[in-house]
Amino acid sequence: MATDYTHIILADDDEDDRLFFTDAFDELKMTTKVSTYNDGAYLMDYLNQEDAILPNILFLDLNMPRKSGMECLKEIKENPRFKDIVIAIYSTSASEEDIENTFVKGANIYIKKPSSFKVLKKALSNVVTTNWQYHTNGLNKDNFLLRL
Repeated sequence: MATDYTHIILADDDEDDRLFFTDAFDELKMTTKVSTYNDGAYLMDYLNQEDAILPNILFLDLNMPRKSGMECLKEIKENPRFKDIVIAIYSTSASEEDIENTFVKGANIYIKKPSSFKVLKKALSNVVTTNWQYHTNGLNKDNFLLRL
């Protein structure tokens, strides 16, 4: 089903971070539809529905109750139905171990949650406007971590 917008989902247990995220997209004036889930279990329940509208880009927080972002990433990558979803890890963690693990497990990009609204808008704009079809062909660790 073709749409004239970019469907974005954020799974994050922090209510303020979800609000910050949706406000950033409201201000960016991009043609997006943003949905949020407050944990990984709710996210996977939605994605696994037969009639779910799959996102173009999925932002995953790593540390969530019930089902972590890492568990969601693993499930998504094991299911061929989700092969076209771009996965952006969106976390407060900047640990090399987390970055390496998500890279190895197949995430497309890693974003450390910015503390500034302006930097958040720039990061989100960069992720949404990237041509992922070409970007992921030569995926390497050097361009995995989004540094702004």
